[in-house]
Amino acid sequence: MTSPTDYRFLKACRGEPVDATPVWFMRQAGRYMKEYRALKEKYSFLEMCQTPELATEVTLQPLKPLGVDAAIIFADILLPLEPMGTGLEFIKGDGPSIPRPVRTRKDVENLRPVNSEEQLGYVGQAIKLVRQEIEGKIPLVGFAAAPFTLCSYMVEGGKSSEFKITKLLMYEEPETWKLLMEKVSTVLIDYLKMQVAAGAQALQIFDSWIGCVTPEDYREYILPYCQKVMNALKDLDVPVINFSTGTSSMLDVIAQAGGDVMSFDWRINIDQARDVIGWDKPVQGNMDPVVLFAPIPVIKKRVNDIMQRVGGKPGHIFNLGHGILQHTPVDHVKAVVDMVREYKHGG
Repeated sequence: MTSPTDYRFLKACRGEPVDATPVWFMRQAGRYMKEYRALKEKYSFLEMCQTPELATEVTLQPLKPLGVDAAIIFADILLPLEPMGTGLEFIKGDGPSIPRPVRTRKDVENLRPVNSEEQLGYVGQAIKLVRQEIEGKIPLVGFAAAPFTLCSYMVEGGKSSEFKITKLLMYEEPETWKLLMEKVSTVLIDYLKMQVAAGAQALQIFDSWIGCVTPEDYREYILPYCQKVMNALKDLDVPVINFSTGTSSMLDVIAQAGGDVMSFDWRINIDQARDVIGWDKPVQGNMDPVVLFAPIPVIKKRVNDIMQRVGGKPGHIFNLGHGILQHTPVDHVKAVVDMVREYKHGG
């Protein structure tokens, strides 16, 4: 049994030396695994998220086959939307759909406050069940969306490539935008605190769509609310990972939001990212998920490149630059874990 303070993942989050680089994967539990697909034939995605026993089963599925250094609770960043009153559906082949999108001042005013313990308690219960199974082996990561990413889904009514409706709300009705971000930030803080109270030992905040805005827009319309969320989590005594995509040119601005660990996508080399945010800042990443489909020698070359760029400096967690893609070969994912473990700096 490993003491929670000695988990190599948590030590790396704190920037402490580790015996081997910790490795885990965003979306490591999911549809690329046959065990997950078997469950999905019986239950809908939302049913699996909202049934603690099923969410626990899915969370545990990849741990033994892959041998990763952290588990992440099986859930979805959009779960807070349902209790807020927008509705939430997952359309087969089309992804999430928000039946009542938030477009006007009245829509924002009608959003309901959320008591996460009562209305999202199934996530907390799943966290408790997973902790019972993995205690003393590896730590558990909880997560939520960042304010902008959650708001963009609410405003667009689902996925978007241009985020036109979201940006126009920011530009044309800044006071309405502020109220929306304020309400969403409050919900996210409560939700994340509930996860830690249930047993999450680290948190990751996903700003998956933030790369669509300019650095100036981020500073003006988004940064204050990211800082509000991060600041509210400081007294929880768990590391917080600040994850964003499409932000290679503005990592210095993203870093101002806070977080103990910076996580980013593959569009910037990891050493160049550390040059921007500081080599004393723990980082997570950042291999392109598509590389996992490549031949093993190509994968090894990419893994080694990232490890060489880190140069054995403390505070690195190996991960992808986004989640594992559907149809990814499981043996390729396992191979990456082995490659990271076997890599010797200076060798």
